[in-house]
Amino acid sequence: MEVKDQIQALLDSLPTKPGCYLMKDKNDKVIYVGKAVNLRSRVRSYFHNSAQHHNKTRELVRRIENIEWIVVGSELEALILEMNLIKKYRPRYNVRLKDDKRYPYIKVHWDVPFPKVTVTRQMDKDRSKDGARYFGPYTSVWAVHKTLDVLRRIFPYLTCDRDINGKDERACLYYDIKLCNAPCIGMVNQEEYRQMIQDLCDFLNGRTEPIVNRLTSEMNQASESMSYEKAAAIRDQLTAIDNVVQRQKVISDKYLDSDVIAMARSDREACLQVFFIRGGKMIGREYFLMENTDETPDADVLGEFIKQFYDQAANIPEQVLLPEEIEEANIIRQWLSSQREESKVELLIPKRGVKKDLIKMATENASETLNALQAQWEADKHRQTESLADLQEGLDLAEAPMRIECYDISNTQGTAAVGSMVVFERGIPNKAHYRRFNIRTVVGPDDFASMEEVLRRRFNRWQSAEEKATLPGKKPDASFSRLPDLVIVDGGKGQLSRAVKVLDEFDLLGKVRVAGLAKQNEEIFLHGKARGILLPRKSQGLYLLQRLRDEAHRFAITAHRKRRSKQGLASRLDAIPGIGPAKRKALLTTFGSIDKIEKASAEELVAVRGITDELAESIKAHLE
Repeated sequence: MEVKDQIQALLDSLPTKPGCYLMKDKNDKVIYVGKAVNLRSRVRSYFHNSAQHHNKTRELVRRIENIEWIVVGSELEALILEMNLIKKYRPRYNVRLKDDKRYPYIKVHWDVPFPKVTVTRQMDKDRSKDGARYFGPYTSVWAVHKTLDVLRRIFPYLTCDRDINGKDERACLYYDIKLCNAPCIGMVNQEEYRQMIQDLCDFLNGRTEPIVNRLTSEMNQASESMSYEKAAAIRDQLTAIDNVVQRQKVISDKYLDSDVIAMARSDREACLQVFFIRGGKMIGREYFLMENTDETPDADVLGEFIKQFYDQAANIPEQVLLPEEIEEANIIRQWLSSQREESKVELLIPKRGVKKDLIKMATENASETLNALQAQWEADKHRQTESLADLQEGLDLAEAPMRIECYDISNTQGTAAVGSMVVFERGIPNKAHYRRFNIRTVVGPDDFASMEEVLRRRFNRWQSAEEKATLPGKKPDASFSRLPDLVIVDGGKGQLSRAVKVLDEFDLLGKVRVAGLAKQNEEIFLHGKARGILLPRKSQGLYLLQRLRDEAHRFAITAHRKRRSKQGLASRLDAIPGIGPAKRKALLTTFGSIDKIEKASAEELVAVRGITDELAESIKAHLE
């Protein structure tokens, strides 16, 4: 194939060392990240005729305008760097975990005397920094909270913010309903509480037998010493543990801790099912989706999943069971073993017996999960198509409105007024195109004038983008450079008339349809029609308009509250003689909040640029 001169020059200068390469498009955006033992050989292979048989590779190569590389000392370093670069840039052509940024984890705050248990979406890879213990990742935050609901009934951990010293006069309600064992009033001491949290951690790791044995012994001792209330509480705890353990499938008493991974494929996505085997029992399972998998061999998809999943996993087992061999097995095994503090990690491909049956079961689960997801996606797609068709028919539009923008205004008696713009494309929210507008020109509570300002600023941005479209330079903001097919304003005829006025100013009345959605009876007012329109109550088109209106309202009121909060902070400082915008900004930048300014000493205040001794005393006097 013919290679561009600038690309050929880069190919000729590639080193023969191990490292990572980043392929970029004309906008200098990273579109592919790879690694190689020999950078020169690997990168040049993309431009050989033999590599052009796949559409995905042809499309990638056609878009490449620049190639950068990073040389490292070993193949293991290259693998780790590649994972970090894929996570950072999320390149378009890499096979990668779908929605991998915000998987939830259970976090046990082990570094404090009385550890709490919370849900987090960020795991510190260096556990030595925060001393916490993590479990996950999970795919559903709802499922995590349900798990914790069950766990808290077995291991009643703290959730309050009290300073625990065992000397409080009264416990909170959670103690009365048996969801906290009340270390605050000394019902358990620090050692006993931490043992309970250790049990919780062991339980999450599938280590239930030692917990049951110890609790059974404690129950018998309590009964023998006639502490019947304590014995009954432990009995209830053992019953709750047994109820959970009975639902866990027993695999084998001799079975090592293992993860069983299997896969099902569709045209563009792959569903990976993971069974978690701990202590001879299947303690849980999760599914994950990989995207951009078209034309990628199964073994390569599997290898990418293992790298990306275990880069985020809180725990790595002794064995990982796979349905087939993967190309980078040796280096991945080396990396996984380096992540595990105890024994080395084995990657096994079972040929017979229980392990082979587990692979088969996981494959069937992956296939069923993918089929169910595809059916759900098709149903959602059908509903979106139906809702757009309903709007086209109900509002007498020439075409279905593929891009709809909805606007709303939020303020409190005219203060901290904010306008919102939300965008739905093909019936789905495009949150990257949402925008908010702080109202600048309107004084007092005038929603009509505020709506007019917001729309004028929005279409001014469109007009500016049109004028700069042919000029070289920065790419225009896509949220403003495209015109909507339909504009919805939250309100009746009054708001609609202001929207029509603005569209007329920009000569867009014939290009952009506009409607007002009144809350009363959900009546829709269209420009050019004397009477309002009432869509059927169960119309998918009406549901879509209501979602748009509700989303615009939510976005506007969130922005308004944030702005009002900032103004409230600033107003208390503005009331202090000698504090102007510059000093106010300096104080808030230094301390971060009014509360911290209030708690600061006079010496700390004087350390802020522009604050004198007299002004520091004045600040203290006004805020106390």
